[in-house]
Amino acid sequence: MPYLIFQASRGRNPVAERADFTAALAQSAMPGADLVAGVVSADWNQALRALAVAVPEQTPSIIVLDEVPWLVEQDHEFEGALQTVWDRYLSTKPVLLLLVGSDLATMESLQEYGRPFHGRSARMIVRPLNPADVQRMTALDPAETIDAFLITGGFPEIVQRWNPGTSRTEFLRDQLADPLSPLLMAGELSLLGEVPEPSHSRSALEAIGTGERTFGTIANRLGVGNPIPSGTLAPILKTLISKRIVAVDTPLATRPDTKNKRYRIEDPYLRFWLAFLQRSIAEAERGRGDLAAARIERSWSSWRGRAVEPVIRAGLTRLLPDERLPGAEVVGGWWNRQNNPEIDLVGADRDRPAATRIAFTGSIKWLENEPFGQREWERLLAGSMSIPGRDHSTPLIAVSRNGVEQGLRPAASFGPEEIIAAWR
Repeated sequence: MPYLIFQASRGRNPVAERADFTAALAQSAMPGADLVAGVVSADWNQALRALAVAVPEQTPSIIVLDEVPWLVEQDHEFEGALQTVWDRYLSTKPVLLLLVGSDLATMESLQEYGRPFHGRSARMIVRPLNPADVQRMTALDPAETIDAFLITGGFPEIVQRWNPGTSRTEFLRDQLADPLSPLLMAGELSLLGEVPEPSHSRSALEAIGTGERTFGTIANRLGVGNPIPSGTLAPILKTLISKRIVAVDTPLATRPDTKNKRYRIEDPYLRFWLAFLQRSIAEAERGRGDLAAARIERSWSSWRGRAVEPVIRAGLTRLLPDERLPGAEVVGGWWNRQNNPEIDLVGADRDRPAATRIAFTGSIKWLENEPFGQREWERLLAGSMSIPGRDHSTPLIAVSRNGVEQGLRPAASFGPEEIIAAWR
């Protein structure tokens, strides 16, 4: 089947970009490629009409335009030209047109009402591998699989480097010994594509990735002790959220608290990269990846305890409806402005504008060898009473990497096996 794949370059001169496009078209296997050889396009309308000439009339063909957000950024006439050529020429032919881009906000905006290409395409989000996929590829037990997911984020290029049965420490040691390993390089390449240096956006990401969660602490970090103005930081965070790089959580309860926000890096791999790997690149380049591996190991347990929370919430949400969690339709967390108490898990009938009923509250203990014990139970019991909408009859649940201490009787308990099973 004849096809054309063209990848745009960020910041490229539009004239040079169109020249590369027509050159790639002329060298492709399209039946009419020889008809457009040597064509010089004055604008994208002419370049795309040349594509229409080269595409076969009866035989199916495929056209892939990669990094479309950069084409739109380079030349605002690209969208209109694509719509015109599609409507007049390409839509009547058996052609599959794939528009690809990692900037979700820009790709989604292409389909908005009033934009030239509105109503002419179907949207597909290509997601990373889920935890069950990671388990199939790594042949690890469920607890180790969740560790692998937190490290790789499910990115296929990284996961396929994880030899089946290899432990977390062995994998990190091997990958950190190679300064060009995908584990080290993918994060930098991803950020360079979405958030070029230097910028406040990059600094905000680094602040969130290394543990800052509130608007005030992020502003203070960017201002190095002298917080940057709210009017500067707010649009930065809004953009990062629209790009699906940063996620924002609010307390889940029957009383809305939309101003009490907590920010986090949405992608598990990027969260791990910002916390540990960004500063490990230089060490790997001088042959001291062992220093980075040792630093990760020292902080692994405490970092994982926070990083695993969104994965567990997502897993429990996927299990719903579940007879062990009756009445729950959404899963979140709850905290007050002092983070005391902070409840890991809250199930409710809805989250917007606020819940009308709290279905359960719960706590996560994700340590290597310790079960969910009496101390965690008492803390959950006491803290849950602060949640608006919760009463003495609200069930308590436990999520633990190593089971629940004998004698405790939560309404339900979940371990790594159940969390992985949610994606099967």
